[in-house]
Amino acid sequence: MIPPYSLVPYKILRRVSSIFLGYGEKLEHTFKFLKTHLKQARFDISVKEYLSRCIASSLIFFIAIEIFLVLIFLALKINGFIGFTILISLIVTIFVFIQQLFYPKVIVSRKVKNLEKNLIPALQNILVQLNSGVPLFDILVNISKERYGDISKEFSIAVKQIYGGRPEIETLEEIAENNPSMFFRRAIWQIINGMKSGANMSKVIEETINLLSEEQILQIQRYGSQLNPLAMFYMLVVVIAPSLAIAFFIILSSFVFLTESTVKVGFWVIYGIILMFQFMFIGIIKGKRPNLLGE
Repeated sequence: MIPPYSLVPYKILRRVSSIFLGYGEKLEHTFKFLKTHLKQARFDISVKEYLSRCIASSLIFFIAIEIFLVLIFLALKINGFIGFTILISLIVTIFVFIQQLFYPKVIVSRKVKNLEKNLIPALQNILVQLNSGVPLFDILVNISKERYGDISKEFSIAVKQIYGGRPEIETLEEIAENNPSMFFRRAIWQIINGMKSGANMSKVIEETINLLSEEQILQIQRYGSQLNPLAMFYMLVVVIAPSLAIAFFIILSSFVFLTESTVKVGFWVIYGIILMFQFMFIGIIKGKRPNLLGE
């Protein structure tokens, strides 16, 4: 497993990172959250190994950035730049290291979204098969072969373990415990409780679907209430503020002598800021979207 922003191949990074295993072991107690995130993301790597790879890749990244900046300053024939380039390289490297630490959490968040958007359709499929008299194990096999994203992957893991001789309930319990999605865990626990008590599984699944549908409606209502302040934020930052900035810039240019190139740069800067906020706003809207809503 390679952390993001790694500039070298996996084999080289693994070899270099072995030098920093001691540092990774010391930092393991500082970043305790990594153990849970790595487990939920299903990364087959220990915390100290992942930290050592983050340290190694960050160090390589620092050296690469430093060399790049030094070459640029040498090409521009600027003197006394070493301290400045080291500072910039260090700041960028710290940012990269933090990104690497939270990379497993990003993967877990994506997994949660993928699980929850496919959860209701998958449960509806299970309900149809149960009503048709298909045994539960065969249903698990069928779902593992369907296109339900991470749900199919989770069921595929369960099917392999059950084929290996492990009891169904024990396998499902482990999948529920290690899964980051609260709604997926809830659905699996409902199935487990139904199997233990010998209840009608069709009724159990139907009740679970109804509960998730109610939660879906609540999420949509919360999402709608959040869109109004976001729309105001968009109007303020992307429409009103740039208009005022352009007007102020035009008035300022009439009092202070500004060259044509300066005016062009000013307008391009304003355009760049507007574009950045446009992408930020799109990201915020996507991030706020309910997971259970699906595509």
